Amino acid sequence: MLIIRKTVPRQGLLYLALALFVAPAPAQDAPSHAIDKGQRVFSAGHSFHMFIPAIVRELAKSAGIKDHEQVGQQGIGGSRVIQHWDVAEEKNQVKKALKTGKVDVLTLSPIHLPDPGIENFLKLALEHNPNIRITVQENWLPFDIYDTTFKIRPMKVDHNALTAAELRKLHAPYFQTIDDHVRELNKKFGKDAVFVAPVGQAVIALRAKIIAGQAPGLKTQDELFTDAIGHAKAPLAALVAYCHYGVIYRKSPAGLAAPAVLTKANIAEEEKLNRLLQELAWQAVTQHPLSGVRAAK
Repeated sequence: MLIIRKTVPRQGLLYLALALFVAPAPAQDAPSHAIDKGQRVFSAGHSFHMFIPAIVRELAKSAGIKDHEQVGQQGIGGSRVIQHWDVAEEKNQVKKALKTGKVDVLTLSPIHLPDPGIENFLKLALEHNPNIRITVQENWLPFDIYDTTFKIRPMKVDHNALTAAELRKLHAPYFQTIDDHVRELNKKFGKDAVFVAPVGQAVIALRAKIIAGQAPGLKTQDELFTDAIGHAKAPLAALVAYCHYGVIYRKSPAGLAAPAVLTKANIAEEEKLNRLLQELAWQAVTQHPLSGVRAAK
């Protein structure tokens, strides 16, 4: 209880009253609360992203979230978000869905910035649903290189060559550009509407476990990728989906049954690996200051 003494000047009382009744702007480092109601999700992105809708739907069902709905998806290979914005109006499924006001979460996956598509979709989305959340996926870097032009295509990529420290250093400037843009957008629009899905951080953590010999069923980093660019094999796909589930529902995926993408891969020690993927995803989500999620204390 605040006790104001009679000796406080009248002007001071006014400032104290204002301090008591003017609430601070929402901050993304505030504690979050788990979301129990099924979310209506639309996903738009490239091939590092578009496998998540089906897996997240499966995870939501496993968690007993019966009214989860994937209302739509729009995939363009190797796309920036602005390419989804520029799709012709009559064919633009993202815009059509947002204009209904019946999308709770829009998941996006830029490659490198600048990418005005994120802000364009945010403005449109808020006009039709002021409570919508937009998630921005921070990817793992294609080809294990930081190329903002996305034009370099190495002849050969050795996914086993980099150490965990080298991976973190390599990804740091990329992660920073995404984080800065998310903060900028939330400040510009006066609310926390855009959140980070820290997929890349979780991938680095998994690769570190593999290097240390602590990832059940996985011996080398290249077991996560189908090709040089870094498309996801089953363990990586499951990890990415767990990250998105954590951000969308603000719940730990720990204890959920392994999704079909993982069980069909016939990986040794699947159960132990699944638990590790869940742990790493939740760590990445709860440790990122812009995910909107905090671990319970």
